[in-house]
Amino acid sequence: MNKTPLLIVTGVAVFGTLASPPPAAATREPRRTGALARFEQREIVWHGCRKGPDDAAGRRLDAARARCAEITVPLDYARPDGRTIKVAMSRLEATAPGRRRGVLLINPGGPGVPGLSQVLIGSAMPEVAARYDLIGMDPRFVGRSGGASVGCRWDTGTFVRSAGPSRATFDEGVTAMRRLAAGCAGSDHGMLPHASTRNTARDMDLIRAALGAPKLSYLGVSYGTYLGAVYLRMFPGRADRFVLDSAVDPGAYGPGLLRPAGPAMEAALRAWAAWAATRHDRLRLGATAGRVLATVDRIARAAGRRPLRVGPHRVGAPVLPYVLAARLADDGEEAYASLAADVALLRQAARGARVTPAASLDLLLTDALTGAGEGFDRAGTPVLCADRAASRDPGTYFRDIEAHRADEPLFGPMTRNISPCAFWPTAPAEPPTDVRTDAPALIVGAAGDPWTPHTGQRAMRRALSGSRMITLRGAYRHGVFLAAGAPCVDTAVTRYLSGGVLPAADTTCTRNGAGG
Repeated sequence: MNKTPLLIVTGVAVFGTLASPPPAAATREPRRTGALARFEQREIVWHGCRKGPDDAAGRRLDAARARCAEITVPLDYARPDGRTIKVAMSRLEATAPGRRRGVLLINPGGPGVPGLSQVLIGSAMPEVAARYDLIGMDPRFVGRSGGASVGCRWDTGTFVRSAGPSRATFDEGVTAMRRLAAGCAGSDHGMLPHASTRNTARDMDLIRAALGAPKLSYLGVSYGTYLGAVYLRMFPGRADRFVLDSAVDPGAYGPGLLRPAGPAMEAALRAWAAWAATRHDRLRLGATAGRVLATVDRIARAAGRRPLRVGPHRVGAPVLPYVLAARLADDGEEAYASLAADVALLRQAARGARVTPAASLDLLLTDALTGAGEGFDRAGTPVLCADRAASRDPGTYFRDIEAHRADEPLFGPMTRNISPCAFWPTAPAEPPTDVRTDAPALIVGAAGDPWTPHTGQRAMRRALSGSRMITLRGAYRHGVFLAAGAPCVDTAVTRYLSGGVLPAADTTCTRNGAGG
């Protein structure tokens, strides 16, 4: 959903009403001894990445001369003599070995997104690739890291769905979320509580140790910013240079992360509508932003009365806001034009016309409505539910939606809706992490980010008191480094990772380089 070369930025697939938070978890990890220390001492056996003739990702990794491996980690770090799992990793060695500083682990977000291919981003940041071995990682239970042992087997797509226009449609959604949770409960219940971010951070540190690196550098996007912050808090003495792109609110992370995102999504939609209005002679969606938004509103109302027929798909009130929000993750010309084409097609469908979606819309609807596709939600849901408990009372979600329906009419019923975590079969094994630390980091993000709003980015900045923050003004997108066409961000990140230079103070800038 962006222009980043291979660095995947996904819509953060989390939402709901939080339960009362338990006390924060113990933060700094004790020194490893005994049974746990043995995991650091095992030799890494590197091999080719391609797993078969249809493995396109592995073929690209092999072509770039990356190598892959698996390390063994405890399922439960409190019981290191118990069950173990495998975590898959990739490595692309520094291109200038004589200047090599260490290792840089890259996480693309999610949760639930595989990370092995992230090392290929090195071609887009040659100065960084010269100084670091780039490390990709499929987090535990994702991709090649035991993904079949814990996951959600769904015959529907994303659980990021709107509650729709009424109590009846909300109740239909409750039934759907209960069914999705049951699809996850078919997994090994003994493994579900161990899918947490804290355990993924521990796995990261075992990768660091197995590589023989005294410290770990890191580049994380979206959910990856929370993972990075958790690592900073748990292993501050082992963290080197950390970059957090499009940061989430660490105090809200979990099933309720998207709850405050409705206004930011509405603002991003207005920005797109203003763009479309200036092209009315070509797009014919409305000559003013208000008229473009009225077009969207008529589509939404029609979908609320009866699902729209879009090729083989039925686009109703539950899924329409997600389709729009997913497109709003990128504010580039091409993405905006694609959204305009989708809206024009949906308008025809709302009028009863038979329409055929473009390939990109067909793929998005297939992912949103079926169990086909990459299934990041299916892999990520166990992480969300293991990180923080959600309210199990459906009424709390409906009351929250109704209280904000007037000011968040399109996106609020989606961002505040119930999730499978309300019906999860196991409780989190640990309380959420209080990520407050003075460990340094560089935080970057767009002021108009629709998925991780700027208010949450600022909350991450306050929690990481030793950090610096660069805000890209006038941008309505999710993910900015190497994705937004903003030299002020790209240069600052490259300078920090390559030379360790943080900005002297928090700054803002624009794509044309103006700052303040």
